[in-house]
Amino acid sequence: MSEPNPDEDGASLLKAGEQLFERPWRFTKGVPALEFLPPADRAEVAFAGRSNVGKSSLINALVRQSGLARTSNTPGRTQELNFFASEAPLYLVDMPGYGFAKAPKDKVEAWGALVTDYCRGRPTLSRIFLLIDSRHGLKPTDIDIMGMLDTAAVSYQVVLTKADKISSHALRDLLASIKESLAKHPAAYPQVIATSTETGAGIPELRAAIARILAERR
Repeated sequence: MSEPNPDEDGASLLKAGEQLFERPWRFTKGVPALEFLPPADRAEVAFAGRSNVGKSSLINALVRQSGLARTSNTPGRTQELNFFASEAPLYLVDMPGYGFAKAPKDKVEAWGALVTDYCRGRPTLSRIFLLIDSRHGLKPTDIDIMGMLDTAAVSYQVVLTKADKISSHALRDLLASIKESLAKHPAAYPQVIATSTETGAGIPELRAAIARILAERR
């Protein structure tokens, strides 16, 4: 019996990721509170990050639909859990951004409670992609979220955004630093994906990671 070929496995996942996101995606619903969640009838992957980290832009690049997730330069634009679906047995979830203080305190607290309860109590949530701006690296608010996800035992994976905005040397150093930090977090997935919606870098790898999650869940 021959040994599995990692290169072949990687190529197969890249192809599966391309096929997964060739089909059209649509906005399903915005969820302001847990009682409005859609039925837990398929796998879910969610995208979290500080406000203005580029979540909506990344989702749009992922699905090749520029207007699917609304983008804005205004921190806190996404105030609900926004669900997107296609023919695949999968939801993409755009989570409210964290780490800004311009909204009323009660609203910030309500959004925080919604996100926390969703992360802890959603059985079909397969992974959270934690988006980090390459220009800024991990911030204290990111570390706080990582600690919460560790406690909730929710698998999460760091995805760097705007990787084209820093030098290749700085990006290598940032990747090494984040991987060292992740080793201390039990719920963190060890692989970090560096992406750019401007150049398309890392987008195929992110699609492949989601395809792997879906295949493993099946």
